[in-house]
Amino acid sequence: MAWTFESVLVEWRGPAPYVFAPLPRDLTDDVKDAARGLAYWGQIPVTATIGETRFDTAMWPKDGRFLLPVKAAVQRAERIDVGDPVTVAVRLPGEIG
Repeated sequence: MAWTFESVLVEWRGPAPYVFAPLPRDLTDDVKDAARGLAYWGQIPVTATIGETRFDTAMWPKDGRFLLPVKAAVQRAERIDVGDPVTVAVRLPGEIG
């Protein structure tokens, strides 16, 4: 399965600051169902694309939805930061695309 969604980048400060693209709540159940058997510690591995940059990561559950971590290298390559709107495509491992 693959999903494309619009998001606004947010920052969450844990042990280190991270930038995330929150998955829309209406996609959460779809993603959970499709990722059955792939999730580990609640995280779902995905290949994500923002702009021209494709990267592997894992979405984290938070407050009833998933957050997609956006690596610093992706932020630099796409010239994006907290507060910026982005179009994100995510797909589960093993999917062609």
